[in-house]
Amino acid sequence: MKAYVDHNICIGTGICVSIAPDVFELDDNMKSNVVNPEAATEALYREAAENCPTQAIFLQDDDGNQIYP
Repeated sequence: MKAYVDHNICIGTGICVSIAPDVFELDDNMKSNVVNPEAATEALYREAAENCPTQAIFLQDDDGNQIYP
């Protein structure tokens, strides 16, 4: 599974960072980034994505198919 953050949608609440601080961080523009994908489990990615208020975190399966949102 892969995750990416759409910076056009992200509003920088930091919820993903509080859920998975080893995986996400906010940059200088207060946009979230995946900084350590190896630290994420599928469950952690899902929890972060499902709690993002703007659904800015997109999840893809290993074949590149979007599975969330």
